[in-house]
This record gives sequence, C-alpha cells and structure tokens, in this order.
Amino acid sequence: QLQLVESGGDLVQSGGSLRLTCGASGSNVKYYAVGWFRQAPGKEREGVSGIDAGGSSTNYADSVKGRFAVSRDNTKGTVYLQMNNLRPDDTATYYCAARLGPLPPVIQEGWYDDWGQGTGVTVSS
Repeated sequence: QLQLVESGGDLVQSGGSLRLTCGASGSNVKYYAVGWFRQAPGKEREGVSGIDAGGSSTNYADSVKGRFAVSRDNTKGTVYLQMNNLRPDDTATYYCAARLGPLPPVIQEGWYDDWGQGTGVTVSS
C-alpha cells in the first residue's frame, strides 16, 4: 500500500504553467505505476496521464498531449505533472493514484488502488 499526497494546485491564467507534485510514502514507490486523474464539476473523473514504475513508459489523454508531461523521481518518492499552455477546460481537482505492477494500457481509475485526496487547479480566462 502507498499513501499519496498531491500539492501544487493553484489559480493560473490561460496560457500559463503549473507543476503538480504527488508525494508517496508507506511502501517503496519504485515498484508502483502512478496515474493522474482529474474531475471537473458536473463531469466524471477522467484519466490524464500515467507513468510506469521505472519512468520509462508514459501515456496521456488526447486532450493533454503536447501540453502536459509526467515524470518521477523515485529517490525522492515523488511523481510530477508539468502542465503547460493551460486552458479553462483544464480546471478540475487533480488526483494521483498508484498500483503495484505495470502501467495499464489505458488511464482508467479501475486499474489503480491507492489514491490521494486531490489538489485544485483553476484556469482563468
């Protein structure tokens, strides 16, 4: 089991950038794949990005490809989501989640077991 805490959410203008951090503790994070998800008001939670345990494989939702980048530093026990060229429709609560084992081929919440409590991102127009 992994305990996860997200940080870095903020209010940002359209076109700006933000970096979210997912801090992990409780188990060795180097064995866990990590996904990023978001949920906007009135919408279902959707997958944003994922990264495998070693940081060599990633996947992204079509809506964020070319704008977001996921990375990790297992020595620090952290996973990052760099968000560039933000748009108002990126406004949501962002969550990180972990699973023991390989990166799933799709970013779906059912694959992931351990979840953080989320951090809010608001993009103004």
